[in-house]
Amino acid sequence: MHTFPRQPHSGEHWSAAETLPAEQARRVQDERLREQIAYLAAHSEFYRAKFAEHGVDPGGITTVDDLQGLPFTEKQELRDSLAAAPPLGRHVAAPAAEIVQIQASSGTTGSPSYVGLTASDVGTWCELGARALYANGFRPGDRVLHAFGMSKGFVGGLPIVQILQYMGVVDIPIGAEAGAERLLRVQADQRPSGIIGTPYFLAHLAEQAPGVVGRPATEFGVRTISVGGEPGGGLPSVRGNLERLWGATVREMLGGTDIACTYWGECEAGDGMHFLSPDLMIAELIDPDTGQRVEPVEGATGELVYTALRRRASPLLRFRTRDHVVVTGTGCSCGRTGYKVRCVGRTDDMLIVRGINVFPSAVKDLVQRFVPAATGEMRIRADFPGHTTQRPLPLVVEHAADLPPARQEELRADLEARLRSALNVKCLVELVPEGSLKRPDHVKVALVERVATRKD
Repeated sequence: MHTFPRQPHSGEHWSAAETLPAEQARRVQDERLREQIAYLAAHSEFYRAKFAEHGVDPGGITTVDDLQGLPFTEKQELRDSLAAAPPLGRHVAAPAAEIVQIQASSGTTGSPSYVGLTASDVGTWCELGARALYANGFRPGDRVLHAFGMSKGFVGGLPIVQILQYMGVVDIPIGAEAGAERLLRVQADQRPSGIIGTPYFLAHLAEQAPGVVGRPATEFGVRTISVGGEPGGGLPSVRGNLERLWGATVREMLGGTDIACTYWGECEAGDGMHFLSPDLMIAELIDPDTGQRVEPVEGATGELVYTALRRRASPLLRFRTRDHVVVTGTGCSCGRTGYKVRCVGRTDDMLIVRGINVFPSAVKDLVQRFVPAATGEMRIRADFPGHTTQRPLPLVVEHAADLPPARQEELRADLEARLRSALNVKCLVELVPEGSLKRPDHVKVALVERVATRKD
């Protein structure tokens, strides 16, 4: 187990691993991959069966390039594994006596997934997360208001607390469940310099500040905001709105329960999240349709696939995340050598409208640009089964409370025209008064609402 807190490598980087040259990083990955494969073959019933089913010789996997010949691990396989052998599934690979912590996913697409952690796994999660949050701008001695949900075992709760303590950062673990009034009063009283949470909830929080504590959020002394848990923090309109509301710098991070809490982090350059940990995990970019590897060059798009390194309790091999990203760069003035990405959505959340791929986050970004005539709140009302429709996309958008009726019709027409021009899809916009749509809460905001399927 790592001692808490740890000290950063330098004023710019938490770990020297963040600046490893590509060839050196690959040598480290190859060595640790061989160790992890041998561990899986010896300790994981799930992967022994998977190797046998696909005719894989674990001893023949010696480099990262050899991963391309291995099958993916799918989320449904993990659900089936958990159901077959509760509480941690057939893919648990450490003795029960070594398990010190169990985390749960949000379960938005089914029952929660449970991930076991040994003491060394907790340390690995903390190291991964420290690199991301240090890149975001948090420093030892800072105080941070915790506005992710703290309940239900989610990774935005206790693991973030552990990461911040590992860094020597003071966490104020109020949690989103406490509500806007409680969070804002703590912020006003304690004046921490940092906040961490989901982008849309933090915007909602700032909007409530004048009514709750009688002052705008810009007067609370916040310097650094780290956002994650949902796509959107990298969208210029969303980021610009957050920075305006809080008077602070906003940076993104990205992770996921099945691999770790957070492991991508955006630096001061502000143009994408770095891959920070070649020594602790392998990240592949694949074409979600063909499964073939995509070279992570600037402008490339694809789905992220992860292989854990140095993990004991619930290690995963070639796990498909369904996170869809675009590569924003391969070099950076900060000195970090890992390529940078923006998450634009999930491949399993993507909608196909008359053959055109549409990510809900892209619709949100366009609607946000109509503030203040619109509030920025919107929902796609999916009245079709699955993810594909040949009809126009139904969209509900809130208009500002003081927008005159004549201006409302103009707003609706402008929205439909802008959406069609930018996304090449037709949307049918319904305007509703400000306050009609449920505001984002503990973890993430659902931009797509399923409604009764139309018969026509």
